[in-house]
Amino acid sequence: MYVKIESLQFGYVKDEQVINDVSLSMKEGEIVAILGSSGSGKSTLLRILSGLEMPNKGEIVINEETLCATQVYIEAEKREVGMVFQDYALFPHMNVEKNIAFGLSRLPKSCRKARVKEMLELVSMEEKIDAYPHELSGGQQQRIALARALAPKPSILLLDEPFSNLDTDLKLKIRQELKMIIKKTHMTSIFVTHDYEDAHDIADRIIYLENGRIVDEIVMEHNQQNTQ
Repeated sequence: MYVKIESLQFGYVKDEQVINDVSLSMKEGEIVAILGSSGSGKSTLLRILSGLEMPNKGEIVINEETLCATQVYIEAEKREVGMVFQDYALFPHMNVEKNIAFGLSRLPKSCRKARVKEMLELVSMEEKIDAYPHELSGGQQQRIALARALAPKPSILLLDEPFSNLDTDLKLKIRQELKMIIKKTHMTSIFVTHDYEDAHDIADRIIYLENGRIVDEIVMEHNQQNTQ
């Protein structure tokens, strides 16, 4: 398995578990939606996977690298994890090119421009390379946030309520675009949502989280067929 999460537990306060014995495995290239109501632990699970929170117990292995275990903890900045936040978190003082290039410091300068260009082509935003975030629509900002997250070629992509700031008409269009881009890059992805339609349209599998526990799981057969 490409992703293995085993017996994960976490609480902000002692004896109050926000994540309670969560175990999950994923194949490479699979898209899994974590579906649950507010307070179910969805976003906390992403924070643990990204390294922003340290679990009380459990193990996380991605692409054969142990990120977290009894004697192991890889810090957030050293994890190959791409993250798209609910508010996109683009740097307002940087143009699109610099926003996408931000996570490419490990690449030689000569390679960065080519990678930025490749990402802009992927999300069909080449003409916005010099634009600033305030000059972009919500859907355009989301695509740039996605390009920035994918640019360093992470092992896994995490998306936190990626459609919550979009109106209904735009949401329908953008979620199909998002699915197409993720599948094109064969990126293993986890996204959290409270919206069943978002999960149904994009995910290969839906995991239901309630009070920090996995209570149900559905394999989306139509999406599985599209990946074969």
